Amino acid sequence: MANYKEKKGFHVQSLSGDPVASSIAAASWASGGAMNRGNNISAVGAGASNTAAIAAGGKTGGPPYAESNKTEKYNGTSWTEVNTLTAARENAAGTPNSPDSSMLYFGGTPPGTGVDLTESWNGTSWSEVSELTTPKGSTSGAGVSNTSALNFAGESPEGGGSGPHSARTEKWNGSSWTETGDLNTGRREAAGTGTQTAALCIGGSEDPPPTINKVEEFNGTGWTEIAELNTARNEAASSGIVTSALAYGGRVPSKTAVTEHYDGTSWTEVADLSTARSDTSAGGGTSTSTIMAGGETSTAYTSATEEWTAPSDFSKMNLGQVYFNSSPTNAFKLTQLKTPTGTWSSGGSMNTQGYALFSLGTQTAAMRAGGYGGPPVGYQANAETYNGSTWSAVAALPVARNNEAGAGSGTTTAALVYGGTAPPGRTGITEEWNSSSWTESGDLNTVRNQLAGVGTQTATLAFGGQSGPGPSGYSNSSESYNGTGWTATPSMNSARGGIVGIGQTSTAALGATGYGPGPSPALVEQWDGTSWAEVAEVNTARDNPGGRGGTSTNGIIAAGSGPRTVNCELWNGTSWTEIANVATARYGPGGQGASSNAVVLFGGNSAASDPAGVTATEEFSVPTANYTITVS
Repeated sequence: MANYKEKKGFHVQSLSGDPVASSIAAASWASGGAMNRGNNISAVGAGASNTAAIAAGGKTGGPPYAESNKTEKYNGTSWTEVNTLTAARENAAGTPNSPDSSMLYFGGTPPGTGVDLTESWNGTSWSEVSELTTPKGSTSGAGVSNTSALNFAGESPEGGGSGPHSARTEKWNGSSWTETGDLNTGRREAAGTGTQTAALCIGGSEDPPPTINKVEEFNGTGWTEIAELNTARNEAASSGIVTSALAYGGRVPSKTAVTEHYDGTSWTEVADLSTARSDTSAGGGTSTSTIMAGGETSTAYTSATEEWTAPSDFSKMNLGQVYFNSSPTNAFKLTQLKTPTGTWSSGGSMNTQGYALFSLGTQTAAMRAGGYGGPPVGYQANAETYNGSTWSAVAALPVARNNEAGAGSGTTTAALVYGGTAPPGRTGITEEWNSSSWTESGDLNTVRNQLAGVGTQTATLAFGGQSGPGPSGYSNSSESYNGTGWTATPSMNSARGGIVGIGQTSTAALGATGYGPGPSPALVEQWDGTSWAEVAEVNTARDNPGGRGGTSTNGIIAAGSGPRTVNCELWNGTSWTEIANVATARYGPGGQGASSNAVVLFGGNSAASDPAGVTATEEFSVPTANYTITVS
């Protein structure tokens, strides 16, 4: 009889190295030709790749040191001195993504001042053009030519960190500068990249703090805060566009070689520079072909050049693939997601603070409604949706309330909210969301707050909560919604409030943690569509957690109270394991995720002394990685 291999065939690809997620993940830095001078600050790279760039200005010599007017041109192999700037200066900015035949250089300092001088490079020489409207030093820029540029951040006047930090932003149209929307956070020594209408302002200094990880994106009119760098820094270099950018080098405050890539959503650390350095804006090119030149190491100015290249031919990582790594490990491997390796990172902040709020959806399509904002805000009716980076207000609830169903029942276009506290007391009101407005539907059979829920708009399970005052007021009631009304289902084994629900359907759920007259706040029960059964308890007892996601056999919870905690735990269907903590301990946050590998957490109350709640959002993400297959 033929075996499986003879009938179906069998093939495992043999690779000389592990596959990678993208060309960026396979990219690396390599040495290029050295500059003719060691220098720091404002050797502004310009070019569409790492084979053509211009570097100008900065500081050389030393001691004593002096501002420089020298310009050098790079051809991919060596640097050649060309015509000088009309005025020597440092701490200037330019257009890091323009070709070496057309760039702009603006602002800067002799020491203790900020200058408004702008110079244009035509491929052969520099010429003075119209000045900035505000003199600046330690400033930043973006742009693709000497006719299209953006200036932002800096000091005015520049004073070595003591000058006023600027949020002012100006556009260059080829003949003059015009003020446009300001940054949200004034700063100096930030990295800049992109175009005049789509730019990034990366890191910098607020003094204090001396380094920040804040990143803002410009859309042609105004700035929006987006995902933060993993490593806070100033005086870094950058290149690329708003959907694929690099930030590299800088001070943290020591010199760093760390390189990070932004994919339009989040920052990921990739291959480091060979030489840790700061004080250079000499980035340029794209996220796949970049240059960094000059700067300051821990001991001296440097003339070193490094080229970043992403290969066009590489083995792409595919989830679920099995392969043989022939070098260097000689091992069979599997590409997979492992939740314990996940980490939390900052997302876009909500527009309105709040806690004890209703939430649903996924990491990239979430919703919050209602909640409590502390005095004088009080009970909230406002609702917002999240697209993975920013929150947008939508139609408010007809009835302001908090402590309504604590987890998702639906999507951002078809949702259900029910129960909660709406003055003067608990409510059973149920409302349906159709992507534009709310409509009241059938009330809960058991009026309560601090309850949990799972499912969809037309197939929901609600359970637990508090239906009255005192120990006897905690509820173990469970009921299901069919799109019109509620029907009682078998009750939980233990009554409790401040409970959280995990699951995607009304027939498979976890009811985790909470408080009541008897059960431990670590208690967990599992619903199989027919009855509830106690399963393994969480490691950290708590109530009102958030960041829940996944299913009844593979779920996650984070934060909570009793006291407030940063603890995050993973459920594998049998037991709970502590994994990466959230950044902010908080009580009553919202949060949801269709998978335990991609969860969002938002809002909550971070301290008893701050009853208003927070707007902070955090996202839990798990990288796709290659793991050795072991046999035991």
